[in-house]
Amino acid sequence: MNKNYFFKFILLAIPVSAFLLMSSSGGRNDARSGSPGDNGASCVTCHPGPVTNASAEITSDIPDTGYLLDTDYTININTTSSSSSVGFQLTAENSSNTKIGSFTAGSGSRTINSDKSITHSTPSASGDWSFTWRSPSTDLGRVTFYSAVNASAGEGSFGGNDQVVLVNASSASLSISEAQKIDFAMYPNPASDILNIDLPIISEKVTVEFYDQIGKLAYSQNLSTNSKTVNVKDLATGIYIIKVIADGKIGTQKFIKR
Repeated sequence: MNKNYFFKFILLAIPVSAFLLMSSSGGRNDARSGSPGDNGASCVTCHPGPVTNASAEITSDIPDTGYLLDTDYTININTTSSSSSVGFQLTAENSSNTKIGSFTAGSGSRTINSDKSITHSTPSASGDWSFTWRSPSTDLGRVTFYSAVNASAGEGSFGGNDQVVLVNASSASLSISEAQKIDFAMYPNPASDILNIDLPIISEKVTVEFYDQIGKLAYSQNLSTNSKTVNVKDLATGIYIIKVIADGKIGTQKFIKR
């Protein structure tokens, strides 16, 4: 009798296990990024092994100076392993472990948790993904991207031969407090030669700084009371973040050099 129960249990366990494996192959819907906001949960319990020699990193086009509010940025996950079947889950949180911003899926990925997290839609042979993160519209502080990357050993079952790698990357916010903020107008934008800066205040010393897309200072110019024009002729064509500093106040905008 006991043998019959055991046999029935095995028959039942096979399709259940197969279902669980199939459902996870397209990414999990529950919180598994390894982030503090997800209580550190990842897939390491079912996939604890180090066999695939995996490593992973998160990169982005967010400048070193920080992210602008309400702006789209490209986030990348790149994996190195011996696995030909890699999956991931990623989320973005601030220092309070609150999820911030939203994701838009790219090739091979899909969003979950009301676009607050993103996961693979199909396993990847390369372990590489690119997708979009839109920063919050209000300043919620430094963002950290957390990801759990699962490099499968291809055994078709849960076990110790898969490897989960936990990685994170962070960036400060370029936003500033209302007390420090200065609104300014600039024209024309795009510009090829001369850029005009209009300030709402009169200041004897104004500094204009241009940062490229990797956050490197490309050009800086001090403006006088009598002149609020910047010669951008020698700037390389591209997109810049302009930082205007006057009387201890700071303003930032996006500028296109053509």
